[in-house]
Parts: sequence; structure tokens; C-alpha cells
Amino acid sequence: MENVQFSGFQWDEGNRAKCQKHGVTVEAIELLFLHPVAILPYESHSQGERRFRAIGKTGDGRSVFLVFTLRQHEGDTLIRPISARYMHKKEVEAFEKENPDV
Repeated sequence: MENVQFSGFQWDEGNRAKCQKHGVTVEAIELLFLHPVAILPYESHSQGERRFRAIGKTGDGRSVFLVFTLRQHEGDTLIRPISARYMHKKEVEAFEKENPDV
């Protein structure tokens, strides 16, 4: 599991629309990181930059799967969300079974 230090988020119309396409709001994604979140590499889908998977729960208990990368801007490390979606119950159960320490 990765330890990611960041100071904010990088949003534009493109990544905001792609995340919201599956019903996950910008606010839900940002608040996701206020709770414990599993961050894992996402190497199979990398296209020249390092990508990560984040799996966590929103304030209302819904599980979210987020793909993101890290960008540097004026000395700050920012999370740039690429896509996000709510997870189905079977996905959550499979993840918890495969990662009992998370």
C-alpha cells in the first residue's frame, strides 16, 4: 500500500466530468481522503505517468474506487483524479478478502 502526501487537488472540466459521469461528486472525492483510504499502484493502466487506485468510503459509507495521478504545481503535490465510481457490494467484499490488512 502506498503512502501519498499531497496538498490539494487538480481539477478541470475534463476530469471533473469524467468522475461525475458515474455519479461521484468532486466533494465526495475530496472528502474521501479525510477518512482511511487504501492507495495501491495502478500500473496496468499507466500511460506514461504513474497512476494509483484509491479505495475508501464516503462520509455516508459508500465505497468509492478512484484512479488518480500526482501532479506537481508550484512546488505542491496535487492529486489529479482521472476517474471515480461507486463500488458494488461484491467488489467491496472481494477487495476486503484479497486485502485483509487494509
